Amino acid sequence: MSTITIALDAMGGDYGPEVTIPAALQALRQYPNLKLRLVGDEELLTKLLKLNSEAPGERLFIQHASQEVAMDESPVHALRTKKDSSMRVAINQVKEGKADACVSAGNTGALMATAKFVLKTLPGIDRPAIISSFPSRIPGKLVRMLDLGGNVDCTDENLVQFAMMGSALVSAIDNNERPSVALLNIGEEEIKGNEQVKRTAQLLSNNPFINYCGYIEADRIFSGDVNVIVCDGFVGNISLKSMEGMARFIADSAKGEFKRTLFSKLVALCTFPVLKRLKESIDPGRHNGANFIGLRGIVVKSHGGANVWAFAQAISEAIKQVEADVPNKISREMSASLPEEERKSA
Repeated sequence: MSTITIALDAMGGDYGPEVTIPAALQALRQYPNLKLRLVGDEELLTKLLKLNSEAPGERLFIQHASQEVAMDESPVHALRTKKDSSMRVAINQVKEGKADACVSAGNTGALMATAKFVLKTLPGIDRPAIISSFPSRIPGKLVRMLDLGGNVDCTDENLVQFAMMGSALVSAIDNNERPSVALLNIGEEEIKGNEQVKRTAQLLSNNPFINYCGYIEADRIFSGDVNVIVCDGFVGNISLKSMEGMARFIADSAKGEFKRTLFSKLVALCTFPVLKRLKESIDPGRHNGANFIGLRGIVVKSHGGANVWAFAQAISEAIKQVEADVPNKISREMSASLPEEERKSA
């Protein structure tokens, strides 16, 4: 079993080291072949490790960084002035070959801008995209969706590239040679949608490298009918936040109803095993860890408010990406689709 090294932005997110350090220790216990490079304030990280009865060693290394990127900081400002931030240094670890991947719960815009600047995009890719997985009604089947907020304004060519990247990722991770790809739209009929969606659909229909199966509406995102759902970052991010809000609403409403009367409390006790399994299957933390694909390296974004367990899931996601060699898989797929002249110069 080959060793995998992950660089962690230990200072990023709403809770910083309070979450990242316990999550790192949890991941080390779970994966014997894992090494972690904690990036951040060395004095603080060393102190917190001691409180957790741990110390830097062969599998856990601290890389000092003197700056932090605030969650509300401008991506441009972070890129220009925070060259020694924990986020930037963690990504540099990947660039320099000291780490196989980077995981951060920090500012999404700053992380995307910094990752693109430091790592650059793969040949044939204009913009990296954010992709994440969602559960489906088919047991064991995940649905991947992109872009979830990395690119608010997209061209039809961008969306085609997203489709190819998403298809390559599913092929690599799930060992699925021909993943099905759908375009998110307001209807399934050909006449539905804006001009951008219609142009993209035409391009996807004529692309021999993509198993395109048409439009899909938002109410079928969790159906499991397709493997990859493509949209621009504006639509994708709104969809994602709507899902998260609805999940919280359902959970809070159910909790309130079960506490309403003595009878409902008894019903809750009887149905507890079922409710527990349902909660686990739709828990966003289980699927925490969105990938910035299209880069010459692996960068995984954890939810900023992730708890210890959820951040550990993001580390697990990074390990999957490394094991599946996703960037090289995407690079090969994109290279095969390029004209011969562009392929030689790539």
